Amino acid sequence: MTTKRISVDPVTRIEGHLRVDCDIQDGKVVNAWSSGQMWRGIETILTGRDPRDAWLYTQRICGVCTTVHAIASVRAVEDALKLEIPLNAQLIRNLIIAAHGIHDHVVHFYHLSALDWVDVVSALQADPKATEALAQSLSDWPNNNAAHFAAVQARVKKLIDSGQLGIFAHGYWGHEAMKLPPEANLMAVAHYLEALEYQRKSNQITAILGSKTPHIQNLAVGGVANAINPDDQSALNMERLAYIQTLMAELEGFLRKVYLPDVIAVAALYADWLPYGAGVMNYLSVPDFPRDTKGTDFGMPGGYIPAADLDAFQAVKHFGDPFFEKSVKESIKHSWYQGDWTRSPYEGETVPDYTDFQEEAAYSWVKSPTFNDEPAQVGPLANVLAMVAAGHEGTLQYLDDAVTRIGAIAGKEVPLSALHSSLGRHLARCIRTQVLYDMMVDNYDALVANIASGDVTSFNPPTFPKGEQMGYGFHEAPRGVLSHWVVIENGKIKNYQAVVPSTWNAGPRNQNDARGPYEASLIDNPILDEERPLEVLRTVHSFDPCLACAIHLHDNERQEIVSVKAL
Repeated sequence: MTTKRISVDPVTRIEGHLRVDCDIQDGKVVNAWSSGQMWRGIETILTGRDPRDAWLYTQRICGVCTTVHAIASVRAVEDALKLEIPLNAQLIRNLIIAAHGIHDHVVHFYHLSALDWVDVVSALQADPKATEALAQSLSDWPNNNAAHFAAVQARVKKLIDSGQLGIFAHGYWGHEAMKLPPEANLMAVAHYLEALEYQRKSNQITAILGSKTPHIQNLAVGGVANAINPDDQSALNMERLAYIQTLMAELEGFLRKVYLPDVIAVAALYADWLPYGAGVMNYLSVPDFPRDTKGTDFGMPGGYIPAADLDAFQAVKHFGDPFFEKSVKESIKHSWYQGDWTRSPYEGETVPDYTDFQEEAAYSWVKSPTFNDEPAQVGPLANVLAMVAAGHEGTLQYLDDAVTRIGAIAGKEVPLSALHSSLGRHLARCIRTQVLYDMMVDNYDALVANIASGDVTSFNPPTFPKGEQMGYGFHEAPRGVLSHWVVIENGKIKNYQAVVPSTWNAGPRNQNDARGPYEASLIDNPILDEERPLEVLRTVHSFDPCLACAIHLHDNERQEIVSVKAL
């Protein structure tokens, strides 16, 4: 039996550099390797620094996953110091978390992943009137009309006729695996363009509260730097809060009437793809949106699900929960670092030892996290399944409605087990976005009510005792479980490790040679054209990879790597 090795390097439409190698037999993947191609360096930079500054450095890990590292970092130091933060600070952080998450999920589906399923060139063959009928069967969004679709079609034709395809260049247009009818493709392209505007609105909320984006400036160990005064133009006042409410209202229509129906339509029209892409079915998430000053009560639950068994769900209950703390380890057996160890992140090291790609030995800069010594998949699917297991009412309602609508369009019943797939990750991400919007509304109302009660406190100053303190902070980031781990000695950082979502999912084989989630999810995926492996991209993109988060480039020699001329 002939085996062919293909290499996708780099995987595009992601942040960072990822290489994926696959062995193909009889038109399907039989083996896979995920390789991160940059060295991790941020943790080394932090050694010896003031713990209060760590969040400013760590959010520079990535230009996409910015706020999430800031949040996890301050939570880690606060855990080490056992420091409570004011309720206003929790609520402001929560609003930033929700706004950033919504922005991130919308960008991922439309601008980073939809082109794996949508044939842009095919949209030229669509009938705008028929597209209107399709779109209006899904929702009453105002722009779902023939005139709008015709205008978008004309824009696409002008772009293609010019030969300058820009962001649409090098797509797998006409690929046999592209199965949407032209009208569905035209609808998706129109919504792709609208999504550019609505992700911006969500990002505006982050900028108002965080002072700028990317890389917010308002966090502090002990709370936030936002001064609160309803009557002061230089503080967080009622005018700014009212504008945030306006932006929230504008977002709701797009999330409910465009994003959700589009994901439902893609899942239904690609129902034959529902069996593919499951991989690792140990799921890990953490609770988020704390509603108290100690981080013991949360708006969104999280926990661990072994082997896809929702009845065996174990909740992570609070910040600093020892169940999470004692279960997380990292292995470097197949990574380009010195040694061969499996350790708690508190004891982790980041000492490079590059040996080139060796599929039976080391082949990635990414480490291999484990939970209870097993690989775990993290991300919106893990988060949604945990919320289902915990009985979260909003998640159950959105998921039941979506699965019912997918079945109606596909003409067959869709079981919950269909979520264990590439398309299931997209549906879960969309369900999570609906819940994030609800969280944003709840936290906005709570913040306004708390300010109205007369509470304007937003910061509790930290103090650093002599000796050693250890702590970790977790956050259910858009791509899944993010945790930062810090060891402080006499007020300075002794060790710092970040275990990020794409480390969990993109990691190579672990200490027991078990495949990581990317690798496992590719096994048995169909490959119709080995020269154009669209199906590999579909599954890998469904995780929303961010390799800059998993591995951070650093040059000790400070040599010039690239120069850019601004015109």
